[in-house]
Amino acid sequence: MSDVVLLERIHDAAEVALGRAGLTMARVDGGLSGQPLIDAIATTRFLGIRSKSHVNADVIAASPSLEAIGCFCIGTNQVDLEAAAAAGIVVFNSPFSNTRSVAELTIAETIALQRKLFDRSMSLHGGHWSKSASGAHEVRGRTLGIVGYGHIGSQVSVLAEAMGMRVLYHDVLPRMALGNAQPCGSLAELLRESDVVTLHVPATATTKNLIDAKAIARMKQGASVINNARGSVVDLAALRSAIESGHISGAAIDVFPEEPGSNDEAFECPLAGCHNVILTPHVGGSTEEAQAQIATDVATKLSRYAATGTTSSAVNVPEVDLPDHQDDQARILHFHRNVPGVLSALHTIIADSGANIHAEYLQSHGDLSYVILDIDRVDAATLGTHIAALPETIRYRILG
Repeated sequence: MSDVVLLERIHDAAEVALGRAGLTMARVDGGLSGQPLIDAIATTRFLGIRSKSHVNADVIAASPSLEAIGCFCIGTNQVDLEAAAAAGIVVFNSPFSNTRSVAELTIAETIALQRKLFDRSMSLHGGHWSKSASGAHEVRGRTLGIVGYGHIGSQVSVLAEAMGMRVLYHDVLPRMALGNAQPCGSLAELLRESDVVTLHVPATATTKNLIDAKAIARMKQGASVINNARGSVVDLAALRSAIESGHISGAAIDVFPEEPGSNDEAFECPLAGCHNVILTPHVGGSTEEAQAQIATDVATKLSRYAATGTTSSAVNVPEVDLPDHQDDQARILHFHRNVPGVLSALHTIIADSGANIHAEYLQSHGDLSYVILDIDRVDAATLGTHIAALPETIRYRILG
């Protein structure tokens, strides 16, 4: 039995961090879902996945030993967060570790599209020498429109400005401009003004097909589109029509509405074969540096939760940042339904065991509460039996 099962070739840096915490590991190279995933984690405490594995409510219900899931990536769409929270399973991710890698790819694509580098390269690969300045532009002096000015968008802003670009941005939240970037009051304004539009927004109901035929029609003649965000954000059929008509000069797409589950599956895309279109297989954050940082970040969060019960930066349960517990004390970690009387019942159980409470931490969110109590050392088995008997208990653990 291993403490942790790591799927999908997670970077070796994860093993270093988890091993330092004394956790044992097993690996599975590919992604898993359904019954194969249930079988793989039947007795494990912690699961590490990337984007191809899917942890749905059925998997969670069939995995009573599972305590936490580490998503070694930005997104958590592959996990049923509500079902995990209801089971007291903590979910961590690494939302910012690949920021620089995505920003650098965006800048590289901005230059490549303005110079039509991929078309020129493929022409030479085909044996055709076609030297011309037609349609090729410097990025200096051109306008970059950034949709979504969060961690990635703001880094793109800084890099673009360093190359002499004029930077506009639009975000649904108020964001402080970096450098000389200018906010736009609406998406429509940004689309009208930008030579290059780059997208850095999450996948939500409001961003689905954010760039559709109507939005594309608002863009400047000869503008280009970059999507390194989420596959649902751009209507690819509408984009192909605009490229074929000449209204849009090119595009760089790293994410797609439907993506193969493995490298062995075929890939289809409406933009395949279009001129001045760069297609990449969801590699925006796929650099050695980013993957190592993600691995260390998520593994450290799992290790801290295992050692202390800390849920800081968890995406689905109340966040509690905890110090190490003292050697002469025990620590109760208790997920329970957020209803009146639970703390009183816990205090009674602890008092009846003859233990004193030294510290208490509590956070609640919606129907879920997470309480941590540092107490005198007592018989953990007996104490656990009484805690498990509380009807409000979802999951508990006693450390030390």
